Amino acid sequence: MLVDVIMPKLGESLTEGTIIQWRKKVGDFIEKDEILLEIGTDKVDSEIPSPSVGVLKEILAEPNDVLPVNEVIARIETESDGVLKTVPTEEELTIKETPPAEAPPAPKPSITSKSVERIFYTPLVRAMASRESVSESELALISGSGRGGRVTKKDLVTYLKMRNDPALVGRVKTAAVPTLPTSIVMDDHVEAMDRMRLMIAEHMRQSIDTAAHAYLVSECDLTHVVDYVNSGQDAFFKREGFKLTYTPFFLLAAVKAIQTHPIFNASLDGTNIVFKKNINVGMAVAMDKGLMVPVIQNCEELNFLGLCRKVNDLAIRSRSNKIKPDELQGSTFTVSNFGIFGNVIGMPIINQPNSAILGVGAIKKQPVVRETDAGDAIVIRSICYLSLGIDHRLLDGADGGQFLQTLVKILETIETSVIL
Repeated sequence: MLVDVIMPKLGESLTEGTIIQWRKKVGDFIEKDEILLEIGTDKVDSEIPSPSVGVLKEILAEPNDVLPVNEVIARIETESDGVLKTVPTEEELTIKETPPAEAPPAPKPSITSKSVERIFYTPLVRAMASRESVSESELALISGSGRGGRVTKKDLVTYLKMRNDPALVGRVKTAAVPTLPTSIVMDDHVEAMDRMRLMIAEHMRQSIDTAAHAYLVSECDLTHVVDYVNSGQDAFFKREGFKLTYTPFFLLAAVKAIQTHPIFNASLDGTNIVFKKNINVGMAVAMDKGLMVPVIQNCEELNFLGLCRKVNDLAIRSRSNKIKPDELQGSTFTVSNFGIFGNVIGMPIINQPNSAILGVGAIKKQPVVRETDAGDAIVIRSICYLSLGIDHRLLDGADGGQFLQTLVKILETIETSVIL
C-alpha cells in the first residue's frame, strides 16, 4: 500500500513549512523513524522521520518549495497496515534503560575506527546518547547491527550495559582522549549560508540595530555550588537519569534576581514599557549548525528540580532537532552559558525583544584573597565571571550593577542542603 507523507504542523501558529532537503531519493529503502527530509520554518529547521518502513515511491515537493501543513509531500510504498503518523509521539521516543526481559542478549559491541562524519544516527539514538552522556566519538566506537551498519537503540542499550566492563571502558577512554585538532585544507571558495545561519544573522543584526547595548561584569564565588555538585552527582544521576549541571543554578538565581528587579523582565514597545508577569527564560543551546534558544515558560513556578528537568529536556530535544517552533518564542530574559567551552568572559547580544541577557563564564579554580581573623589569606576558590548585557534605552548601569549584585549574592549564599 502507499502511505502519504504530509507536511507536519510544527507549531500552533504555523500554517506552512519550507522543504530544505530530502535525505532520501525515489527508490531508496527507508526504515520507520529514519530521517526522510528536513523542513524549515521562520523559527527552526526540523528533521522529519519516515512514518513507515518501505520504499520511497514519490517525492511531490522540491527543495525551497513552501507548502501548507497537511499537504502530501511524498509517498512511501509499504506493506504495513498499522496506524501511521508523520512525527513519532512522545511514547515512541521514550527511552527504556534496559531491554525487555524476554529479549535475547545482544552480541558485545566491538570497537572499530569508523569515521564520525560518515555515520547516521536516528533521533532516538541521538536523544538516548545525549541522555546517557555518550559523546559522538564514543558512539562511533559502537558496531551497529542495523541496515548498512547503523547503530540501533538495541546496540546502544547493550553498549551501556557493558560500559562497566574494565576492558571495554579502558579502550573507550583511550580513544576519547582529546588530541590536537587536525588541520583542515584551506582554499578560496564561496558557499551559501544555510537557513539556520541566515536566521541567526538576521536576528543578531536586528538586535544590534534595535538595542543600545551596554555590559557589566561581576565575579562570583561558586565554591560551595561546585562542592555540592561534585558530592551529589552520583546520587542525582541514579535518581533522575541525567547529570546535574551548573546551568539550573544560574537560571534559579536569575529568576530570583528578576523577582527583586522586575524591570529586567520588561521590554520596550515604542515608547511604552511592557512589564511581564511570567518569567520566561531563554536558554542558549549550541548546536553543530549554530545556535538555538528554547524557552522555559513560567520559571517562577518551577523549583530547582523542575528547572533541572527542563534544562535537560530542552538541551536533548534541541540537539536532536525535536524542538517545536512554539518553544522558541516568548522569552523575557535569556541566559547564555558559553563557559561550557572554557570561555571566561563573553559579551552576548541581547535576544530581542528582551532587555537583558546574562552571560556565564567558565568556573575555574583561582587563588583569591580572603579576610580572616588572623588577617588576609590566599585561598583557592572556584570563581566564575558573570557578564550582563543590557538595553541602555530601558536600563542604566546602576540597574545592571544592582541586578548583578543581587544575582551574585543569591549564588554565593544559596542553601544547597535544601535545594532538592
